[in-house]
Amino acid sequence: MFCAVSGVTPEDPVVSKKSGLLFEKRLIERHILDYGKCPVTGEPLTMDDIVSVKTNKAVKPRPLQAASIPGMLGLFQNEWDALMLSNFALEQQLHTARQELSHALYQHDAACRVIARLKKERDEARALLAQAERQIPTTASDAASMHTAVVSNGKRVAEDEEFGHGAKRIRPGISAEIIAELTECNTTLSGQRKKRQISTTLAPKEAFERYTQVSSHPLHKTNRPGILSVDIHPSKDVIATGGVDANAVLFDRSSGQILSTLSGHSKKVTSVKFVPRDEFFVSASADKTVRVWQGAEDGNYNCRHILRDHTAEVQAVTIHATHNYFVTASLDDTWCFYDLASGLCLTQVDLTKASADEFSGKKGGYTSAAFHPDGLILGVGTLEACVRIWDVKSQSNVANFAGHDGPVNSISFSENGYFLATAADDGVKLWDLRKLRNFRSISPYDSQTPTNSVEFDHSGSYLAIAGSDVRVHQVSNVKLEWELIKTFPDLSGTGKVTCAKFGPDANYLAVGTQDRNLRILGLPPAGTEEDTND
Repeated sequence: MFCAVSGVTPEDPVVSKKSGLLFEKRLIERHILDYGKCPVTGEPLTMDDIVSVKTNKAVKPRPLQAASIPGMLGLFQNEWDALMLSNFALEQQLHTARQELSHALYQHDAACRVIARLKKERDEARALLAQAERQIPTTASDAASMHTAVVSNGKRVAEDEEFGHGAKRIRPGISAEIIAELTECNTTLSGQRKKRQISTTLAPKEAFERYTQVSSHPLHKTNRPGILSVDIHPSKDVIATGGVDANAVLFDRSSGQILSTLSGHSKKVTSVKFVPRDEFFVSASADKTVRVWQGAEDGNYNCRHILRDHTAEVQAVTIHATHNYFVTASLDDTWCFYDLASGLCLTQVDLTKASADEFSGKKGGYTSAAFHPDGLILGVGTLEACVRIWDVKSQSNVANFAGHDGPVNSISFSENGYFLATAADDGVKLWDLRKLRNFRSISPYDSQTPTNSVEFDHSGSYLAIAGSDVRVHQVSNVKLEWELIKTFPDLSGTGKVTCAKFGPDANYLAVGTQDRNLRILGLPPAGTEEDTND
């Protein structure tokens, strides 16, 4: 008797009460569980309709082929032939797959070359359009001459892209219209400064004496820790940090949450700056590039421009007071003046253009940079311990301050327009811009500990110094002492504080250190033990 489903003799036979058909028990049970009916007649069937059948255990006979040695050899030969056929089919499939993969890789490589060429043409067109917009002709002859210049310059740009970073490009220069804009801004800000009054909400000296660490936030990756630069949005409670991990991070201080992590640089981010106009943000990196980002409505920042005009690490970014232009300083001994909206480098000033003096022959690269509050003077620090003052309109080196020992790591102009603070390995020096002289030196640390950062607050009332710790001095005039009012110990344990920035009205300090934490220093929250004790 054979099973009605499998067609072979069942090992555990059962019979259906309804149809009398014989089944293998395990097969019919599964069919009933799945379908609830007889597999042959289609009638409803349950397990109660199945009856087991008692049979004698039958010994399965050997197949005829296995009863003799020749038969077994025949079985083995058949299995070998089937294996060879299967292997041949697999080899054919593998050959076909390799051909398809090779064709796909060729198409991908061709597509990448086309995309790269299109991007290059797009960038060239953008640069030429931005230049053309600044040089709109007023007559037909002007139009013809400008067309010739644009075509010629387009060829140069194409050649520059072909030769890469080191190519010397033709810059449009700082036009008379831009110089007029910078001069008007200078006149306006200078007039406002004479009427300026200290804000009534500025943190008083007594408040600084109670400042402590109120929070610490791990913003950057642990495998490459370290915060190198920090900036604070002038109208929002948002702090930006640049790290050794090649990322820039935007952090909301009020909520304690990371708003965005800006990735794209391939090496450490050395400088970050907010630009309030149109939510721009600028980052500079040791990968020789500068990136201009713009905030979107969803809170993310998109990279608008990648600027590759420098041939060495870009160490500093500083924003002009018009919020329309910015300057970058690099170890290649040049600083670049950019139009923010277009990302066009209007001029790149080499150190050889400096005025003839005892410093003009020295090189070593720019390590820091800052605009004077009025916007017509640019200060840059150098590796050879010299601070150079540039006239932005003429791009000429009008003054040099010597006296530091080691690279000038940071510079900061006071809001009153009279003082310049510079930090180097030997400490901080204060310069009187009216008489072009050093009137005070502050040596907060020993000879083995460099001063990494110096920063005036926006009111010009306080000066923060960062090195192995953070110190805050109260700003005085030239003849009075600049009183040390608060010292914050190194809370990271690394022994190196890299940067410090005052918040609005000096109500807090944002501090970056060699670990990956952003630290906020300010008044302890109301009701805490520190606040109660004070």
